[in-house]
Amino acid sequence: MQNELPVEESYIKFYEKETGVFPNVKNEIIPVQCQHCEDAPCVSVCPTKATYTTKEGIVLVDADKCIGCKYCMVACHYGARTQDHNTGVVEKCRFCAELVAEGKQPACVSTCISNARIFGDLDDPNSEVSKAIVKMNAQPLRPDLGKAKIYYVR
Repeated sequence: MQNELPVEESYIKFYEKETGVFPNVKNEIIPVQCQHCEDAPCVSVCPTKATYTTKEGIVLVDADKCIGCKYCMVACHYGARTQDHNTGVVEKCRFCAELVAEGKQPACVSTCISNARIFGDLDDPNSEVSKAIVKMNAQPLRPDLGKAKIYYVR
């Protein structure tokens, strides 16, 4: 709703992972979105520099520069991009940068009824998110793919 996407599109995808052997089976739902990678491969492959990283570390897309080549879609290890079929622009989660600039939380954080999402400054060891990462031993989804800014508690 925040991003006014068609109902069949989303910047967050949910994957189901089943582990174990009956009767000891565990089902895990894994939300996956743009990880706002430190060295984002989508940034380096963009021929027009439409995809870029802000000084705050948020990976964004400049719709005016995007030519819809989909190089960024192929480069993304997380399949986190979607192309707007009306404009041709390839989009993704923006961490609701416009809300964050106003001192607010991203929509996925402020609307999460279970408070499972925490947003904040990863560089501040005293921030709520940094403390939660340590306390809960949160880890990136795929640490082998480089430094991501989204951590998961398992």
